[in-house]
Amino acid sequence: MKDFDLLAILLKPEFAEMLQKGIATTLRIAAGSWLLAMVLALLLLTIRLTTSRFAERFVAAYVSYHRNVPTLVQLMLWYFGIGNLLPADFQGWLSEHHGESVFAVIALGLCQAAFFSEDLRSGMRSIPAGQTEAARALGHGYVGSMRHVILPQAVRNAVPALVNHTVSLFKNSSLAMAIGVAELTYTVREIESQSFRTFEAYLVATLVYLGFSLLLMALGALLARRYSIAVAR
Repeated sequence: MKDFDLLAILLKPEFAEMLQKGIATTLRIAAGSWLLAMVLALLLLTIRLTTSRFAERFVAAYVSYHRNVPTLVQLMLWYFGIGNLLPADFQGWLSEHHGESVFAVIALGLCQAAFFSEDLRSGMRSIPAGQTEAARALGHGYVGSMRHVILPQAVRNAVPALVNHTVSLFKNSSLAMAIGVAELTYTVREIESQSFRTFEAYLVATLVYLGFSLLLMALGALLARRYSIAVAR
């Protein structure tokens, strides 16, 4: 049995470079998925606020599907299922431009959008009805009321839930290894197979995920505190 030696991984140039690339890939996937999820969440929320019963049922079905089907299955469906239905030329282009990362961002973003939209919807429900009437009294139309009055308050109210789901999204980025994305978990597995230091390799991954998750939670707490101070003023 080898003695514990974390520096054997951290100070070895090739392993350190692999870790840096893995962390960078994880952050890119998490950031891309988050942006896609937030844009779609706002769109889903706007659709759900219309008077169309069909639109409301469509969004409800979208949310139900993505909240009840495992994220890993959704990743597999996009990469191995939908990916194979694309034209051959486009598949070739994707394979040359890190297509697995593209599908990971799409799958994670679509999935997380369901959670974000429900967070924003809950935040909007906590806004008094008088806010909409006040916005209309100030001359805002529907779009203006949503943009300048309702949505900012909904986002503020939803910050704690959004932060929790952002942390979940960051952690779920590790699932991308299942479709061949060389993110942090994939990289750590490669380092473990080359160094035969299982504990040290996965300890590094644990510390990195823990560190970034705590950082996201701290930023969320700071954002919530700033919002509360702004409201108090």
